[in-house]
Amino acid sequence: QDRLVESGGGSAQAGGSLSLSCVASGYTGGYASMAWFRQTPGKEREGVAIIAGDGDTEYADSVKGRFTISKDNAKKTLYLQMNSLKPEDTGMYYCAAKYAARRNCGTRDDFDYWGQGTQVTVSS
Repeated sequence: QDRLVESGGGSAQAGGSLSLSCVASGYTGGYASMAWFRQTPGKEREGVAIIAGDGDTEYADSVKGRFTISKDNAKKTLYLQMNSLKPEDTGMYYCAAKYAARRNCGTRDDFDYWGQGTQVTVSS
């Protein structure tokens, strides 16, 4: 059974950095697409960044130039390096995966497997 477990969330000051990790287990083969989403109370879950099987990446406009998504296939781990954090980056961050290829995050319905989330709080 596919399982994704996030870690690395926490609190930071505006302008600071945090790094998230997501370890995948229980699956056969490799995911064609992995992504990070975030959600705040009362809002839809939104895509932050996606990385395809060939390593191509795409980012939400709000995080371009500040966040970097990467993965280590040998460790079955997805990462999100978040720099120059802003208070509006606050939210629950989720790791997502699917076996089919995608080039953009789309919506939560576009991914099949989800982690439990890790909270990121950025104070001004």
